[in-house]
Amino acid sequence: METVIKTLIYIHAFFGGIGLLAGTAILFAKKGNQLHTKMGKIFSIGMLISSFLSFFICCFPNHHNPFLITIGIFTVYMILIGNNVLKYKRKNYQNKIDRVISGIMLFTSFMMICYGVYPLLTGKGLGILYIIFGALGAFMCYKDFVFYKDAENYKRWTMAHIGRMVGAYIASVTAFIVAGLGYGGNVTAWIFPTIIGTIYIIYWGRKLNKKVVVN
Repeated sequence: METVIKTLIYIHAFFGGIGLLAGTAILFAKKGNQLHTKMGKIFSIGMLISSFLSFFICCFPNHHNPFLITIGIFTVYMILIGNNVLKYKRKNYQNKIDRVISGIMLFTSFMMICYGVYPLLTGKGLGILYIIFGALGAFMCYKDFVFYKDAENYKRWTMAHIGRMVGAYIASVTAFIVAGLGYGGNVTAWIFPTIIGTIYIIYWGRKLNKKVVVN
């Protein structure tokens, strides 16, 4: 059985590495060109396969890792919404499935917050991480529903796409640092990629806002 688990871990790491490399290439590729599109597909497929395998691996004895499950949930959510939001460039486009995905993530976020309260109060474990990421997930879901209700969301799909896909890339970098490099017990290792990624998202948000003002 352990041999099977190790094989799954290697496959999980392989596809995670492919996704990480593709995501890094996207950061330096011109947005919207052919390379960006191809790397985006590779990134999405790699990270989805890696995330679903992590769920399966964490079901085995001695391999339970709630932190990695948390990252996997975030990754799947952001990849799905990040890709689906591209369809909103069509005026009046609506998709109830997107609301279901965001709703599931919202529920998961609240559960994460609740799960992190006890460790935080008792000083045992890294409960603060569940609260931070749970609050972040809830905020993103709130932004999702605001976007869905916006009659002019076809004008704002670009920022929604960038925010979710960069979020998925942040998750892949975090997984590499805490699992691949072994810094899972370091709070800074969990939060630092999110801080850098948020700065990048803010940069693009301001850049897109300037284009809107100019136009």
